[in-house]
Amino acid sequence: MVHRRDALRASKIMQERALANPIIAFQWQSMVEEILGDEGHEVKGVRLKNVKTEARTEMACDGVFIAIGHRPNTALFAGRLHMDERGYIVTEDGTKTSVPGVFACGDVQDHVYRQAVTAAGSGCMAAMDAERFLEAEGG
Repeated sequence: MVHRRDALRASKIMQERALANPIIAFQWQSMVEEILGDEGHEVKGVRLKNVKTEARTEMACDGVFIAIGHRPNTALFAGRLHMDERGYIVTEDGTKTSVPGVFACGDVQDHVYRQAVTAAGSGCMAAMDAERFLEAEGG
C-alpha cells in the first residue's frame, strides 16, 4: 500500500487490521508517479516518489488499485447541479438533484459513509427514482 502520509486516517479497527495483515506492505510518505508495464499493457510495477525527500524508487507489482482521498468526482457537474461547499451533489427526497430527472447516489452525494455497500444501495434507490420519474413523465 502506497500512502502519501506517515499514518492512516481510516477507522482504528481498519488501521489495526491492515497493519497486522502480513501480506500488506506499506510505502509511507510516497505516491505513485508512474505505472510500469510492457506494450501488452500488463502492469509490471510502479515508480514511487517519496513526498518528503523526492527520492524515486521502483516497486514490482502486477496490479494497481487507486483510491485517493475523499473528494467526490463531481467536477463534471459544477454549475449544473446544486453542490455543497465540499463538492458533493445535494439530494432531496432520496436521490433527487436540483435538476428534474437527474439523480445522484453513492460517493458523489454521500459524504458520511462513502462505502461500496452504501453506494450500491443508493444506486438502487436512484434507479427506482429514475424509473418512477420516467413513468410519471409518460416515458
